Amino acid sequence: MGQIKFEKAMQRLEQIVEDLEKGELDIDKSMEIFEEGIKMSRVCSKKLKEAEAKIEQLTQNQQGELAVEMFPVENEDDAKD
Repeated sequence: MGQIKFEKAMQRLEQIVEDLEKGELDIDKSMEIFEEGIKMSRVCSKKLKEAEAKIEQLTQNQQGELAVEMFPVENEDDAKD
């Protein structure tokens, strides 16, 4: 599977949640799309982390000039706590 866009992954994840909430699927199909949902969730999470890492924050330095500062990226180990 190639690179999936965030929006497509999010749409698919929303559809999976909707399908599972209906409760009309057999257990095998439910497990199959649940696993796909986990994959889509991971894709979305990865894309959001990548976007967060690219965000730049404008701040003023001591001379009052605008300076570009990289947005701090949360370490995955810290996020687990």
